[in-house]
Amino acid sequence: MEDDGRYRDGRSDFIRGAKDIAKVAKKQVGKKVGRGVDKMTDEYTKRSYKRFEEDDDDEDYGGAPGNDGGYYRNDSRANDDEGHSDSTEGHDEDDEIYEGEYQGIPRGESGKAAGVEGEDAVDGLAAAQARQFRDRSAYEAERRKDQEELAEQYEAILQECGHGKFQWTLYFILGLALMADGVEIFVVGFVLPSAEKDMCLSEPNKGMLGLIVYLGMMVGAFVWGGLADRIGRRQTLLISLSINSVFAFFSSFVQGYVSFLFCRLASGVGIGGSIPIVFSYYSEFLAQEKRGEHLSWLCMFWMIGGIYASAMAWAIIPHYGWSFQMGSAYQFHSWRVFVLVCAFPAVAAISALTTMPESPRFFLENGKHDEAWMILKQVHDTNMRAKGYPERVFSVTTIKTVKQMDDMVIISENASWHAKWRLKLTSIFHQVWSNFLTIFSPEYRRTTYMMMAVWFSMSFSYYGLTVWFPDMIKYLQKQEYSSRTRTFLKEKVEHVTFNFTLENQVHKQGEYFNDKFMNLRMRSMVFEDSLFEECYFEDITSSNTFFKNCTFIATLFYNTDLFKYRLVNCKLINSTFLHNKEGCLLSDISDDNNAYMVYFVSFLGTLAVLPGNIVSALLMDKIGRLRMLAGSSVISCISCFFLSFGNSESAMIALLCLFGGISIASWNALDVLTVELYPSDKRTTAFGFLNALCKLAAVLGISIFTSFVGITKAVPIMFASGALAVGSFLALKLPETRGQVLQ
Repeated sequence: MEDDGRYRDGRSDFIRGAKDIAKVAKKQVGKKVGRGVDKMTDEYTKRSYKRFEEDDDDEDYGGAPGNDGGYYRNDSRANDDEGHSDSTEGHDEDDEIYEGEYQGIPRGESGKAAGVEGEDAVDGLAAAQARQFRDRSAYEAERRKDQEELAEQYEAILQECGHGKFQWTLYFILGLALMADGVEIFVVGFVLPSAEKDMCLSEPNKGMLGLIVYLGMMVGAFVWGGLADRIGRRQTLLISLSINSVFAFFSSFVQGYVSFLFCRLASGVGIGGSIPIVFSYYSEFLAQEKRGEHLSWLCMFWMIGGIYASAMAWAIIPHYGWSFQMGSAYQFHSWRVFVLVCAFPAVAAISALTTMPESPRFFLENGKHDEAWMILKQVHDTNMRAKGYPERVFSVTTIKTVKQMDDMVIISENASWHAKWRLKLTSIFHQVWSNFLTIFSPEYRRTTYMMMAVWFSMSFSYYGLTVWFPDMIKYLQKQEYSSRTRTFLKEKVEHVTFNFTLENQVHKQGEYFNDKFMNLRMRSMVFEDSLFEECYFEDITSSNTFFKNCTFIATLFYNTDLFKYRLVNCKLINSTFLHNKEGCLLSDISDDNNAYMVYFVSFLGTLAVLPGNIVSALLMDKIGRLRMLAGSSVISCISCFFLSFGNSESAMIALLCLFGGISIASWNALDVLTVELYPSDKRTTAFGFLNALCKLAAVLGISIFTSFVGITKAVPIMFASGALAVGSFLALKLPETRGQVLQ
């Protein structure tokens, strides 16, 4: 019996010991893997990039920092075995054995000892995990300290590199991208008068086509701005411009309204990334004393884009001979040539941007020291050679990099390609979204809300008024045209052939017997309560022409566009329609003057911002961003009250130029301020979000302001001046960034 009892006790001890062995072995393996990951991370983020040393031994790669204090902590773990439990002491790393490794049947005492050792191992593992997963706030503080040190050193490096050929080359290349954004704003507005007849657009469809570009740019600004902080400024800008170019090209060939709408939406999504990325990208190559001025000079390319679009529309669209068609199904008119030409700036920007490097500041923020160093050396050498000092050597050897917080995504080698892409895209999405949420963290919340209010008020008033001005000019033109309308009452016309243009006339209670209307154009013609008997209509092209309450007896319509919707409450007795013209025809020659006026007004309005651009560029670094922003907004607010005196076409054009020339200084200051208020790892995310909000405000402003055209001027004036006043007041509450290093 005693033997049986001892047997059962030994067996139970054996089972407990085996369980303890399995549990501790599992935890010990986890500890060993975690220690290996820590070691690899430390070696990656703390290694020293000492250069120009004579011996290139790999084992000395992580040597001590230089005499300048170093910007990398290259010490590996001093006591890497501190996390090892007592049971593994005396073993080399390669032949380390687990605690309580099975070496025969344990006795009761050995089972208990194994349990005690297991508890010690668990305590050691908990301590290791506590060290591994350190408090996030402390980690953020360390990153912030790294960023502050990097900002100071990066400014000193840019001072050494100087400002010269490299920055000017990048200036013109990024200017092309900004020019493409300016062109995109004007494209739809210029082609709409022709496209509406080509695709038979209704008023709601025209309105949607006018707003769809802003909606696309709103989405694009948010998406590309967030991605630029994760995958790089240059790469994201290339992708966004490529999307813009491809869909702009397709939009010039597609025939249907829905397909054209989709292409312009996708084109807008692509170009939406231009503004947030271009300003952030360029600012990271500029020293602080040059930043405000040269970012303001860069804004001039948006103006050049507007001038380019106006000039191309003026030169191309009215030339209807620049077209061809294949039957009635496929038409390629001159306005499609204009759409194609407007894609050239984006294509040129893509071609030129492939020769430029990524932002070195982005590389340093993401721990890529070598890549950033090579680019900064390229900037230095390019500028020094251009200035005649090729012998000057880039003296920087080590640069501070920021501690990384990237999440590790483990992808199985056996996973399918679409599963790998899904995991990568999901990881990027979470990183972008997390970065977006940080601009609303307590540290940036007040700044973000203030900037949102300023961006919204500026955009609401600026875009609302800039679209309201042309609509008011069109309204005044219509009023003046209507004042010249000739009215004919109770006329009787018999056996007459009309083969000349009929325009801007109203015929009431007329009688037409055996008359012929052949090979003519009818423009803004109205026939009311009239009788047409035994008349003949052939080859008629009409616009804004209607027959109201008329009677047609034994009348033939051959090859005309007098469709039934032009016959309002009319009676047709023994009358026939043969070979009606199909589709929607382009505007006739009478609309050329109006088209030229639209292009000319846009050209003048865009050119008028040139003085404001020059003044803001010269004064941005002298008076500061806030004074420039608030002062320009106040003057723009005052200029809004002069709109009440705009009772003629010439007066409205003059006021448009005045408002555009003053308000551009506010936009330049706002762009510079946005770049400088946010740190590099959040810069394009914040800029993209604020620019997306800007496009939303533009849509609201355009919709509200244009609804009052022909009704009242008071409401647009009050809305615009009120929004600008609020924006100027809030702008003064923002921190001044003049003279500060780029965060």
